[in-house]
Amino acid sequence: MAPAPASSSAAMAAAPAITASSSFISSSLCSLRVSKTSPRRPTGRVSHKISCVSSPPAVETCTTKPLVHFISNAYKTSVPRNANMAKLQAGYLFPEIARRRAAHLLKYPEAKIISLGIGDTTEPIPDVITNAMAERAHALSTMDGYSGYGAEQGEKKLRSAIAATYYANLGIEDSDIFVSDGAKCDISRLQVLFGSNVTIAVQDPSYPAYVDSSVIMGQTGLYQQDVQKYGNIEYMRCNPENGFFPDLSTVPRTDIIFFCSPNNPTGAAASRDQLTRLVKFAKDNGSIIVYDSAYAMYISDDSPKSIFEIPGAKEVAIETASFSKYAGFTGVRLGWTVVPKELLFSDGHPVAKDFNRIVCTCFNGASNIAQAGGLACLSPEGLKAMHDVVGFYKENTEIIVDTFTSLGFNVYGAKNAPYVWVHFPGRNSWDVFAEILEKANVVTTPGSGFGPGGEGFVRVSAFGHRDNIIEAARRLKQLYK
Repeated sequence: MAPAPASSSAAMAAAPAITASSSFISSSLCSLRVSKTSPRRPTGRVSHKISCVSSPPAVETCTTKPLVHFISNAYKTSVPRNANMAKLQAGYLFPEIARRRAAHLLKYPEAKIISLGIGDTTEPIPDVITNAMAERAHALSTMDGYSGYGAEQGEKKLRSAIAATYYANLGIEDSDIFVSDGAKCDISRLQVLFGSNVTIAVQDPSYPAYVDSSVIMGQTGLYQQDVQKYGNIEYMRCNPENGFFPDLSTVPRTDIIFFCSPNNPTGAAASRDQLTRLVKFAKDNGSIIVYDSAYAMYISDDSPKSIFEIPGAKEVAIETASFSKYAGFTGVRLGWTVVPKELLFSDGHPVAKDFNRIVCTCFNGASNIAQAGGLACLSPEGLKAMHDVVGFYKENTEIIVDTFTSLGFNVYGAKNAPYVWVHFPGRNSWDVFAEILEKANVVTTPGSGFGPGGEGFVRVSAFGHRDNIIEAARRLKQLYK
């Protein structure tokens, strides 16, 4: 059945996004209080209360104007603003979604919102993992168990366990692995490593951190409103027509290629043949692939879980990964990046040596408590527990897929990822986002937030309690029946 027409709330969704300063004011003047019936597994009955503290007379709402507008004759320093920050288009995607969610709650205080937008895990961390973290935390209160600064690259036991678990027989050694506070942080560290004088390519659509960090580093030109792209970035279109893998024969050479598989947001996992072509493309062009494998454990077919399964990849690729979506570590923060010793810059200098210098300068190492949890994740019991958690979210994806396919929508992803990519032909993504929020009280993510190639799609996350997923499915069926 064809989608319902856009609601009048689309105007609210299409309103200009707030600036970073007004976002600060929003967080300072407003508080969002959430109470749950259970601290471990909420039943879906979540009550929200938004309250605003007293504010100066000039403040019309909690999100209207930047702070500088409130203060007349404000003192200014002589330090110029980073011009690259001025290139960024409004706020980062997910805080903007949170702002619109909060605005909806102000308008409808009794709304029971179900969030299937930001990819944040919801299920409790398995006991085998939290017990290890608790034990490590308690040991810090003892003379024998206390430890201070650790190795910036991560504890050797954890690096060895990561190598043995995820890269066995792939030629990756523990010395190639850098443990971190998450893949997103490492993406920015890698950008510092590459510097401002490189060219980049990204999948379109793709995770916004790749593009935004490139803008901040000064690698890009200005934003071109007519095509919704930044200058000096190569957007590799990935859509249903090309199987969500770019036509590399049409892609100009760039220094760096950001590639995520399974992809966020489309959920598409690249095949072995496709990744073989990507590695050859990088070798032929002398490029470096930054391969984001944050969702590899969700792969259920024979698609490679690591770029290093492809012969020759160690000479052209870096891989980032994370425990966030496997073990519920979105708040704990623990990930890793693999920089093979075979990867060299054009002058023959090892990339890993420079990345080690960046890490030692910008980072003091991941939390020792988090690393204890990571080690527990890779125990036999921990691996089983993570697979159980991943299996739970994959069951959620099946419910979401069944919902939209029963309504006549074309649906992609889901098989190898916790995301469902739903096509709304001819529709504006933010309008669809607003329609679903306004009429069903369900938060999704507009596809255009991931790049111009995402226009006409929405991403629906499978991270949610089962009763919330079922209720969201019921509401969506009622909306689009």
